[in-house]
Amino acid sequence: MRAIFKQFLLNYFPFVRAKTLSKKSIFIRNIMSESNQYDSCFDRPRLVIKKVLAKPQSEGNGAVVRRSIGRPELRNLDPFLMLDEFSVSAPAGFPDHPHRGFETVTYMLEGAFTHQDFAGHKGTINTGDVQWMTAGRGIIHSEMPAGEGSQKGLQLWINLSSKDKMIEPRYQELLNEDIPRAENEGVEVKIIAGEAMGVQSPVYTRTPTMYLDFTLQPTSYYHQATPESWNAFVYIVEGEGIFGIPNSGPVSAHHCLVLGPGEGLSVWNKSSKPLRFVLLGGQPINEPVVQHGPFVMNSQAEIDQTFEDYQYCKNGFENARYWRSGH
Repeated sequence: MRAIFKQFLLNYFPFVRAKTLSKKSIFIRNIMSESNQYDSCFDRPRLVIKKVLAKPQSEGNGAVVRRSIGRPELRNLDPFLMLDEFSVSAPAGFPDHPHRGFETVTYMLEGAFTHQDFAGHKGTINTGDVQWMTAGRGIIHSEMPAGEGSQKGLQLWINLSSKDKMIEPRYQELLNEDIPRAENEGVEVKIIAGEAMGVQSPVYTRTPTMYLDFTLQPTSYYHQATPESWNAFVYIVEGEGIFGIPNSGPVSAHHCLVLGPGEGLSVWNKSSKPLRFVLLGGQPINEPVVQHGPFVMNSQAEIDQTFEDYQYCKNGFENARYWRSGH
């Protein structure tokens, strides 16, 4: 019976208060010399060391996602386990499925998703809203399109350290209008987690994380500081941009760019259309990762225990015995 549960979970792999940064985010605009716009303000700028195109693949129940982190070319980037760009139309979606050992961050770009879990939590995540869910010791939930047409967004999976994997589940939910914003000289940013332009998000990140949504108008540029010990990456939502150094080639939408070590990232939009991308960084956990579908632990023994807990509705999965979402 356990083998059946394992196969089910393998086949069903759903889409998947910030600590103050060590340096303030930096924006430099030198109106005295146009050539200076192509200089980096960092002694050690972060450069693109890997580029991955997020190709469409099937997930959930009839859904299609573009996965970047979590595919064979980029299995994970500590502490990040997965990033999916989803575009889902009803009746496709992600019906009842479990999680343990990490966090899911759902950010709606267009449309809305309804969410229900076995603890009675339910609601709708609308355009621009964020749901930061700490699955901890166990959640079973559903995520389904709330309207007609295509519902689009990003879902990020963030690992938890061994000491946090079995904590009680919790949610942090931010409405679009409550997410801090800043802008300067053709650059706008939503600060979902972390800090940019001196503005800080109220989100508490158990695994220290920054999550910034940037829009750069044509001819604009930006320099964003990042903690040097963190791993970081960019995912391009729309448009094309130049990342790292000014003489690198432009990169277009649906690409994930892994950044090398350094003090921060420089970005230029030399195109005629707006550039939108998310910049994410996180403090590495540096612990073993054993993942089996939607369960992420530190050892195979812990994964085996998780399957037993899920199958027999215990140790965090008690509410699963009689709950169904209705989707």
